[in-house]
Amino acid sequence: MEEDQIDKAVLAYLKKKGYRAAELAFQDEQSKVKTVSGNQNATPSSPIDPTIANQIFFYSRSDNTPGRYKEGFSKLRSWVHSSLDQYKNELLRILYPVFVHSYLELVAKGHSQEARAFFQTFREDHEAIHMRDLQKLEGVLAPQHLEECELARMFRENKIDIKMCQYSFELLLQYLHNTDSMLMLGIVNAHINLQVVPGQPSQLFEEEEAVTLTGKAQDAMELINQKEIRWGVLEDSLEEKLEKELAAEAEKAEAESKDADAEENKKRATEGGKPSGGSKKVKKEKTGAGGSKGSKSETTAVAVIPRVKPDLPLPVMSEELERQALDDLRNRARLGSSALPSVSFYTFINTHNSLNCVSISADGSSVVGGFSDSSLKLWDMAKIGEAAGPAPENGTTGNGTPIISPDESILPAASVDISKTSYTLFKGHAGPVYAASFSPDGDFMLSASGDHTVRLWSLKLNANISCYKGHNYPVWDVQYCPVGHYFASASHDRTARVWSMERMQPLRIMAGHLSDVDCIQWHVNCNYIATGSSDKTVRLWDVQTGECMRIFTGHRGMVLSLAMSPDGRYMASGDEDGAIMMWDLGSGRCVMPLMGHTGCVWTLAFSGEGSLLASGAADSTVRLWDVNASAKFSRVEEKAGAVKRLRLLKTLPTKSTPVYSLRFSRRNLLLAAGAFSPPSSS
Repeated sequence: MEEDQIDKAVLAYLKKKGYRAAELAFQDEQSKVKTVSGNQNATPSSPIDPTIANQIFFYSRSDNTPGRYKEGFSKLRSWVHSSLDQYKNELLRILYPVFVHSYLELVAKGHSQEARAFFQTFREDHEAIHMRDLQKLEGVLAPQHLEECELARMFRENKIDIKMCQYSFELLLQYLHNTDSMLMLGIVNAHINLQVVPGQPSQLFEEEEAVTLTGKAQDAMELINQKEIRWGVLEDSLEEKLEKELAAEAEKAEAESKDADAEENKKRATEGGKPSGGSKKVKKEKTGAGGSKGSKSETTAVAVIPRVKPDLPLPVMSEELERQALDDLRNRARLGSSALPSVSFYTFINTHNSLNCVSISADGSSVVGGFSDSSLKLWDMAKIGEAAGPAPENGTTGNGTPIISPDESILPAASVDISKTSYTLFKGHAGPVYAASFSPDGDFMLSASGDHTVRLWSLKLNANISCYKGHNYPVWDVQYCPVGHYFASASHDRTARVWSMERMQPLRIMAGHLSDVDCIQWHVNCNYIATGSSDKTVRLWDVQTGECMRIFTGHRGMVLSLAMSPDGRYMASGDEDGAIMMWDLGSGRCVMPLMGHTGCVWTLAFSGEGSLLASGAADSTVRLWDVNASAKFSRVEEKAGAVKRLRLLKTLPTKSTPVYSLRFSRRNLLLAAGAFSPPSSS
């Protein structure tokens, strides 16, 4: 009876697919078999393998039964969740890609209602990690949408690599083969590469490398990441000039020491005494101890950093600013795991959730806030907290604008003078202000807004002097080039653009991200910019050609902050899940993830010599990380539980102030700012 059912199933399948010739050949073969089987002397046929029978029955009815996707996935999900804990972590990795492809196959076959019901039934399992992907896939309800949605097309054109141990792999195959789960097996076979690794099931901290993309997109990314990156600092940089000055001073001091020794020996010879080299030794020691803080270590560090010529014509810094910058570098504090920075934290109060961004000038003398009412307000830090004159009410100025407190205590009304804490108001935007950036010389300021524009403001004239239009949607971030004149912007239109202050149109447009470009960061040598996106990737672009040079993958949430190390070799990126990743620009690989924050990482900053990384987040903390130690750990050492604790040097909690902005001054003072957010009373 089973053979008759199989024959009918095969005929039905051939007829449905339109394989007429194969159908006739099969019918002819059937008639011959029946004739032979009618002969009494014929030997009985061997029984059919149950696995083959299951496959035949599956393919004969799969196209007409959309409910089998829900049934098959539900069984697979239940089996995974009921597995032993030591294997469950690895087996859980297959659920999301199987869920997505089951949904997309239902859509491709025109079962929109069933696809919608399937999606809503199981989406809750994946919202914690893949919320943004689900929001995009939710709108895919018709076959034509599969080509229009970039995320759906990426899933269908590529495979997912999933690592698991031999035990988990065998358990999965055994389940798929023995439980009539041919539909799920087909999806796993077509869209997932199961990579069997030796040893026991992997631990949670290896999760970021356990699931990766392969196929056309992965091949293209690997090809891009093979391009050469010139990651050094600019030729004739301030650090190099300081190194030359220190070397010249050392030579001069040594020459003076020799002259002094010669004079002293001459006197001793005249007086009949013996020449002595004691003063030479003393003076050498004195010379070595003098000069800048840590000048010797800085000189050694700079010497090994490659020097790079700029691809763009760069502006020349004035002699006054250059002298001031060199003096700051000469007196820069040496930071490390045993010498942490001093922190100056500026807290905005009474903002009523209207403060969107904060930017701090290079020397910390000015702080600007961008607000939802389309205004920017600039405060002079030298005037903050000076007492005199009539007092405002409730810790605000007369018109209700917020006052900044150097600590997080609400300023008493009698201690604040309106005239001395008044801000400079900048108006011109027609939408919320999302980002601001000071020029290196402090004469100009840029602002990015929801009105699709970037505006240039003169801080000497206190006026808007230019408006740059080009983006088609809100501009989320803007940042000046390290040497000024050029700047870059990031937008909801999925592009980043490079501009010059003197031109109204962008010089370069960087397109390639699959979602919003949320943050942007210049490389220290001005030849590259990095962009962080809601598509969970970071890209590095060549400013001269507009070409993508690196694609960094590994984040599980949208990338909200970026920072470049002073030597240009490393980049840090922070995401909405609180994870920070340190990248080697040369190899394109993640050096080490830094875990600790429990909220969105909104800002990152490297110390002047690059030994420390500061991070600020929505969890109202500033954290300090040991970059040197983090960069030296090998993958074997990373697996030790103590390694992660060693990377975090200190956590600096605020009372209740999410950290919006961080910046190290040239002298290595850490400047920070945020808006006080009082806990809601229950």
